[in-house]
Amino acid sequence: MDHALRRTRLTEWLDGAGIEALLVSRLPNVRYLTGFTGSNGQVIVGSDGSALFLTDGRYGEQSSHEVADLERRVYLEGMIGAVREAATGLGLGRLGFEGDGLTYHTYADLAADLRVELVAVNGAVERSRWTKDAEELATMRRAQEVTDAAFEAILPKLHEGVTERELAFELEIELRTAGADDLAFETIAAFGESAAEPHHDPGDRPLRHGDVVKLDFGGRVGGYHCDMTRTVTLGEPPEELRAIHEVVHRAQRVGIDAVRAGAKAADVDRAARQVIEEAGYGQRFPHGLGHGVGLEIHEGPRLHWTSHDVLPAGAVVTVEPGVYVPGLGGVRIEDMVEVTEDGCRVFPRSSKELIVT
Repeated sequence: MDHALRRTRLTEWLDGAGIEALLVSRLPNVRYLTGFTGSNGQVIVGSDGSALFLTDGRYGEQSSHEVADLERRVYLEGMIGAVREAATGLGLGRLGFEGDGLTYHTYADLAADLRVELVAVNGAVERSRWTKDAEELATMRRAQEVTDAAFEAILPKLHEGVTERELAFELEIELRTAGADDLAFETIAAFGESAAEPHHDPGDRPLRHGDVVKLDFGGRVGGYHCDMTRTVTLGEPPEELRAIHEVVHRAQRVGIDAVRAGAKAADVDRAARQVIEEAGYGQRFPHGLGHGVGLEIHEGPRLHWTSHDVLPAGAVVTVEPGVYVPGLGGVRIEDMVEVTEDGCRVFPRSSKELIVT
């Protein structure tokens, strides 16, 4: 991936914002700009095109081949002193930092130690990450492939008596067997009435005939995440849940049809939400329609009724309407889609129809 090009774009933004350099400390952003995959690293990107990578002694060797195109400094006594030395060496008078990337304690230490003006910056790197390049999209398609394969493999394992916790563990095994580096997030497996919780923590509730099974899961490949939800049943479900599934399925189709470059995220949310409201379940759809996915499982743009985001071509977003009825259960159907100039491309190949196992 062209990390140098990404840093060049940030350099141009810094120059326009009047900031001499930006200390990037959020690890997804560090990875995006440098390719570094370790658990501690920072990069200082200057408005003059310079860039300096910082890490501790654990990652000296790893960073030597992951960040081979940058000047690197390995510190032994903490980041603060390394940033001070870098700021002095670069002659900085104004240093930006990620407001969402530093604790107050670290900010206070920097402010006390550095003789430069510190300027909080939010979203400078994250906004660039909204639009995926060809390599990112290929990696995300691979993450989707392993997620689809895991879903197909888990369906025969649905049987009376298996618990939510057991099924979530089986799904993790299937994801890794299919080629995932790791889980994209903790799997949600919810049976019956538990499916009425949008984010349910799998427990010891056993699966029974007639239950809906809501599975929200995904694999991570090459640092990029996949996010998919399917709702199936073991045996014939209650009539209302079958009807709800059809409403949610229809709402998702409408939402997907509304996705295209230039669309307002709030309008996409509204299109799908209207279907659910007209069916009488508006109060049972309490979350936004979706979110961006990439190096983080939740990133921009945000598909929500309060969002001011506009969808750019190349973004990958989820479309995930849901209806949740306490005491009965719930249904969510979720797909990742790539935003295109004239619409979108849906990632998953697995069926969204109600599967009765």
